[in-house]
Amino acid sequence: MNKHIDNECITALRVIGAEMITKAKSGHPGIVLGAAPIVHTLFTRHLNIDANDEKWFNRDRFILSAGHGSALLYAMLHFSGFNIPMRELANFRQKDSMTPGHPEYGHTSGVEMTTGPLGQGISTAVGLAIAEAHLAARFNKQACDIVDHYTYVLCGDGDLQEGVTMEAMSLAGHLRLNKLIVLYDSNDIQLDGSVSLACTDSIEKKVKSMKWGYLRVEDGNDVEEIDEAIREARMSTDRPTLIEIKTIIGYGAPTSGESSIHGKPLSEDDLRTLKDNLDSNQMAFTVSKEVSDFYHSAISVRGAQANSGWNYLMSEYAKKYPKEYDLLNQYMFNDIRLKDFDGLPEFSVGSSISTRAVMGKVLDWLSSKLPNLVGGSADLTSSTMVKGADGIFSSVNLSGRNIKFGVREHAMAAITNGITLHGGLRGFCAGFFVFSDYMKPAIRLAAIMHLPSLFFFSHDTVCVGEDGPTHQPVEQLAMFRSMPNTRVFRPADAKEMTAAMLLAMDAKENPTIIVSSRQNLEVLENTDAEGVSRGAYIAFEPKEEPKAMFVTCGSELALCIAVAKRLEKENIYVRVVSMPSMDLFERQSEEYKNSILPKRITKRMAVEMGSSICWYKYANHVHGIDEFGKSMPLKYIAEEYGFTEEVIYNEFLEIVKN
Repeated sequence: MNKHIDNECITALRVIGAEMITKAKSGHPGIVLGAAPIVHTLFTRHLNIDANDEKWFNRDRFILSAGHGSALLYAMLHFSGFNIPMRELANFRQKDSMTPGHPEYGHTSGVEMTTGPLGQGISTAVGLAIAEAHLAARFNKQACDIVDHYTYVLCGDGDLQEGVTMEAMSLAGHLRLNKLIVLYDSNDIQLDGSVSLACTDSIEKKVKSMKWGYLRVEDGNDVEEIDEAIREARMSTDRPTLIEIKTIIGYGAPTSGESSIHGKPLSEDDLRTLKDNLDSNQMAFTVSKEVSDFYHSAISVRGAQANSGWNYLMSEYAKKYPKEYDLLNQYMFNDIRLKDFDGLPEFSVGSSISTRAVMGKVLDWLSSKLPNLVGGSADLTSSTMVKGADGIFSSVNLSGRNIKFGVREHAMAAITNGITLHGGLRGFCAGFFVFSDYMKPAIRLAAIMHLPSLFFFSHDTVCVGEDGPTHQPVEQLAMFRSMPNTRVFRPADAKEMTAAMLLAMDAKENPTIIVSSRQNLEVLENTDAEGVSRGAYIAFEPKEEPKAMFVTCGSELALCIAVAKRLEKENIYVRVVSMPSMDLFERQSEEYKNSILPKRITKRMAVEMGSSICWYKYANHVHGIDEFGKSMPLKYIAEEYGFTEEVIYNEFLEIVKN
């Protein structure tokens, strides 16, 4: 290998990255200067990508889990031929730039996922590796490994201190995901000082105990040593690998090795010193033709050749396995969709069934129709009723679609994002709704990335009962309803749940959250799939023009209808609106919204067993729960919180009379 050109390229990476941060007066030069040799080695010798075919299905995936090192990623992607011109590197962190402070999926060419919250990158990468392993098992044939790529991660000390990382790595080791390789930028420094001030764990012992391979590179500037370690990791057949690479934070800068370099831009004087220390005479935001040509050859040309070879393999695959080829194309282009509704579970009016049971039944049916649905529950399958098909996904059954996540809710949501992000598969997961608190960071990232990940929850209200306030969700619905680009459904009965599940399958650019009841709910006469698709609809209309209105959802719909019917007998005419999805309702035309919630009806009451705050947009009176729950048998819950026909009747009567 040509040591000279490697050094020239790494210096160019370091200087360009430092210049970006200095010009922006904002950023993190420490990782850019320290980890440049790692990224250079990976991209030039191992990573198979093609900037001219950015979504090439069999490309390797590179995740910058330490998202604060974005300047390094952008510079490397620029040299790799992606649509990030030099002027955009100079526009780092500025308004409307293509190079924002942290990598953003869908915003910047070549960025594989949005990162920044530490630990999410590694955890999501586990999902990417699961997707690769499952698709390989599903489609590869002898001498035709049509799905055969690696997932690489660059992380730092902070990533490995996050609990979500340990959960995800534990599952990855258990599943023996050998195509997952984590490159650990180990510089012994973090923002507040030495790592040893906060953490003295042995990373080697931890990862080995989780059935990971462990390799160590002593000199993070030694390209050959890094290259050799990656080659050894790629030879693993039965476990993922973490490569600890000892680096110097802020290498070459005046404050090299100090914690201040982590997130403090270099001054102009410091930048000149850096260039002197690196023997660089390059002008600002320029590189030599030698560097550009090398990167073009080592990354762009090599990647295009790999892509071409894969396309040839695909043509051979098409000849030998035409049915599998057609199906694979449907996977790759996200063209797996419902073609018929034969066997869709039906539920008769007047029958009684929990919406969690309906969720499970409909999901089982969907899995029989949609072979790309992959997921499972957080050790709660018997409670959530949610599981995947075709057996348990494991190292001996990679074709299985039921993932046993274990009690790992933090990682479960991120892994689900990775499965969906990979392409070809739809990831889903399930748990108790109250523990969505553990999953919120990953769900938020799904919303930011416009990922159609699926999050199914049971035990939607304080009706959990005896388990008490730790298990009784109160504020969670308000939290997710306030999250941009997130669709939340709380169905009222089996018909609404079925409709919500079908709508979730059609989502393309947003995560879907569906919450279900623990307790049985009556299947109501007037619930309506078309209404669910619009977010809200009239579930009960009195025989004469209504003068007041209930707005509600979930198990409280039946209660409100019962009260409205009682009031009708007293010549008080009340409309009942079911609003299973506020988000969908807000997307409707003003004409439709006004037809459901006409301005002339000012006497309105919202009813829900949860936080009242999100309902004041639709009603001036809310009967909710703005305190934590209590442990008691289910039969006492409604009376304790006033969700009985008598209480709601009397409370609403006062509203109507005033």
